[in-house]
This record gives sequence, C-alpha cells and structure tokens, in this order.
Amino acid sequence: MLGRYSQGMAVDGTRTLRGALAGAFAAGIWAAQQPLDKRVFKVDYDDAALLGRFVARGGWVLPVGTAIHLSNGALFGAVYANVGPRLPVPPWLRGPVAGLTEHLATWPATSLLARVRLSGTRELPQLWGSPRAFLQATWRHLLFGAVMGELERRMNSADRVPDVNDLAVFSSNGHGSAERLAATGPSVS
Repeated sequence: MLGRYSQGMAVDGTRTLRGALAGAFAAGIWAAQQPLDKRVFKVDYDDAALLGRFVARGGWVLPVGTAIHLSNGALFGAVYANVGPRLPVPPWLRGPVAGLTEHLATWPATSLLARVRLSGTRELPQLWGSPRAFLQATWRHLLFGAVMGELERRMNSADRVPDVNDLAVFSSNGHGSAERLAATGPSVS
C-alpha cells in the first residue's frame, strides 16, 4: 500500500538538481541587489552577513554567510522543483507564492534576533515590528521566488508535469480534446 502512494511523489534527480541551480542563482540575485534595497527601505539588514555571523568572525563573515545563503536557496529550489509543479496556481505564480509563503512562515523568527548577541559584531537592526523591514523581506522573497520559479520552470520544461489547466487539451486518443476543438471552433487560415 505504501508503494502506491510513494510513486506519486517520486523524486527525479535531474529535476531536483535543476531546481537547486535555479534556487542558488535566485539567492545570488537576492544577495547582489541587497545594497540597493537597503537604501530603498532604509533598513541596514543583510541576510548573508547575518547568517555568516553565526559561524564566522572578521573578514570571513560575508563569504561564509553568502555560501550559506546560496546553499539555502539551492535547498529551497530543489524542494520546489519537486513540489511546485503540483501547486494549484498558474505556473508563473508558483515561484512567487512559494517565496512569499516561506517569508510569512519564517518572519516570526525575527522576533528572536533581538535576543541574539553575537560577540564581536555590531547590534542587529530591529526587524520584528518594523514595517519597513517586513516590506524589505517581502520584496526579497518575492524577487527570489519569481527568479527561482521562472528559471526552474524553463530548465525543467522538457520533463514538466502537465499543469492542471493543460489536462483539458489532452485526450487518450492522442489527438487532443474534442471538447476543446468544439469550444474554440476550427482554425481559419
């Protein structure tokens, strides 16, 4: 009985790798644009620097934090590549929805950052309770999701799972849906 259900969620290694690459690339775009969004939102918060502060000191903070940030993006993209095509939303919206869902799920953890004291570093900006910080994080997750989702969709389009809306186009006879033909009428040249 278990085998019957596990086949529906089989993991394709190539699809997963492409998703990981898309996620890492999108995380790189996120990191590259942070200096700009810090000026726009007036919140001096850098995700890579924060992550790096947990495991490194001095000049290693940003490179190590960037590696962690890219790895997190790759992991998210790998999972997304296997779950995203099954989301009941249009393909162009799946990545942004996934990114914003992750944002809303993890944002409450920013309330804990006020209690974290990392030795040898400056104070962390107040994120929890800051509308500007919330909007900045929303922008970052939206950008990440849009880039990752579209890149993953394009990279995996050859072996993509048919969209729920695509099923009306197909039929078991291999010639398409008669209902769709009748609804749209014959093509006129």
